[in-house]
Formats: sequence, structure tokens, C-alpha cells
Amino acid sequence: MNWLAAASKAVPPESTQQAIGYPSLFLLVLIGALVPVVPTGALVSSAAVVAFHQTAPFSLVLVFVTASLAAFLGDAALYLLGRRGMGSKNGSRWLAAIRARAPEDRLTQAQGKLAEHGVTVLVLSRLVPAGRIPVMLACLMADWPLRRFARGNLPACLAWAVSYQLIGILGGSLFAEPWEGVVAAVALTVSISATPALWRRIRKTARA
Repeated sequence: MNWLAAASKAVPPESTQQAIGYPSLFLLVLIGALVPVVPTGALVSSAAVVAFHQTAPFSLVLVFVTASLAAFLGDAALYLLGRRGMGSKNGSRWLAAIRARAPEDRLTQAQGKLAEHGVTVLVLSRLVPAGRIPVMLACLMADWPLRRFARGNLPACLAWAVSYQLIGILGGSLFAEPWEGVVAAVALTVSISATPALWRRIRKTARA
């Protein structure tokens, strides 16, 4: 039985897990804001599940601060790169990537709403699946300076982090084991992200 005791002592304490987990969460959310290869919402929800089951104080607060700050800095960096592309005669690969992720119909809709409601649309864009990039491109085409974009994007990132963290807390409260809550949170966030695309496909099929 001595080897069991030694194995249990070898498990990293919560402080070690946090020292590794929060920088990893920050880096992955930052990358996900720049390149859409990381499911950032699922990451935040999963981190919230783990924090919910931890005994360390302020774990959920640290998840919120880490996720919202990384999302804000990632959006600001992508917007700045997009502005440089708008000012260049040949554009840039970053601007081309933003355009490729903003379908024409979504861009037209975002431009209309941005002209009518201003910053409010930017705040809500992160809460709508696949709504962030079309609104960001609309802001670029409207020639918003980085400072104006950042003022609207800050509350957007805070609301985004809270929303996905609440999903994680819900998953964590429903299951005794953290991994069960993580699975539930990931499944829910993936379903939420896939809903708009599925709805658009259903509408196209119905029109056809």
C-alpha cells in the first residue's frame, strides 16, 4: 500500500495546477482570438468547472480575469493587424483571413446594425456565435480607431467570459466529478456554437 500513498503524494497540489492552468488558459484564449482553431468558449467553461471543484479561494475570479483579459488582448491585436492591412495597398494576410471568416450576408447585416446601434452591436457580437468577426470587419470598414474599438470590445469580452463561465459553473454543480462537468460544459458550448450554422443550413434547404 506504500506505493499508493506515494502516488497520491505525487499528484500536483492545487497551487501547482493553477500555476500551470492559468497561463495555459491565457495563451490558448489569446491564440483562439487570433486564429479560429481553438474552441475558446469550451476552454473557459472547462476551466470554470475545474475551478468550481477547487478549494482555493478566488479560483473562479482568476478564470474570469484570465479569460477576459486574453480575449481582449487577442481581439485588440487582431484589430490592429486588420487596420494595418486596410491601410496597405496590397492588404495583408491577416485582413484576408478576417474577410474570409466574414460571409458577405453576415457582413452586410453587421454593417447595418453597427451604423444604427454603434458600440452596442460590438458588445453583443461576442455573445452571438460566429458574430465577432463580421462585426470586427464592419468596424474596420467604418474606419474605427483602435481606441474606439477597444472601448466597446472590453465589455464584450467581460460579458463573453461571464457567459461561458456560467455554463461551466452549471456543469460543475450538476456533477460530482470534475471530468463529468467538463464533458457536459464542452458539449453544451459546442452545441451553442453549432446552432447558427445549422439554422442557416436549414433555412437554405427550406428556400431551395
